[in-house]
Amino acid sequence: MRASFMRARFAASGACWLVVFLCLAGSACGYHVAGRGNALPAEWKSIAVPALTNRTTTYRIEQRLTEAVVHELLARTHYRVVAEEKSADAVLRGEVTSIESSALLFDTVTNRATTMLVNVRLSVRLVDSASQKIVYENSDFLFREEYDISTDIPSFFEEQGPALDRLSRDFAGALVSTLLENF
Repeated sequence: MRASFMRARFAASGACWLVVFLCLAGSACGYHVAGRGNALPAEWKSIAVPALTNRTTTYRIEQRLTEAVVHELLARTHYRVVAEEKSADAVLRGEVTSIESSALLFDTVTNRATTMLVNVRLSVRLVDSASQKIVYENSDFLFREEYDISTDIPSFFEEQGPALDRLSRDFAGALVSTLLENF
């Protein structure tokens, strides 16, 4: 009886080790954590990011977005970000094609909007300077951000600036991740 107990325990132990081995072997199947890859050419050392073009009536949105993209590239990549396209290995160009906002939530007492949704559409293109080959292009890059607005009338419009700054940072993070991961 003791021998059969030992055999059963050994078999259970072997099964556990088999499961552990299969899990470890399966984890090397090519999947990786997003944000850790770099699908851009290894020989690039610098990227030019000229100011985005603004086709909307939203004041300075192109400046906020450009600044956020430059900051994100500097923070997350090894590339130098340069102003002159002639001295860069690649050029990232963009155009803000539309920006729209709409109310999402309302205060039931005052019937004023308390949460807004902002949709920003852009056209983005990354071009290799040497070959003029398009490395990445998305002519309909859509980015959305919600923001709360105060029901206090004097501070009503003060929320838009910080919301556009948050939107710019989040957009830049999404764009740089897209470029690096080649999605």
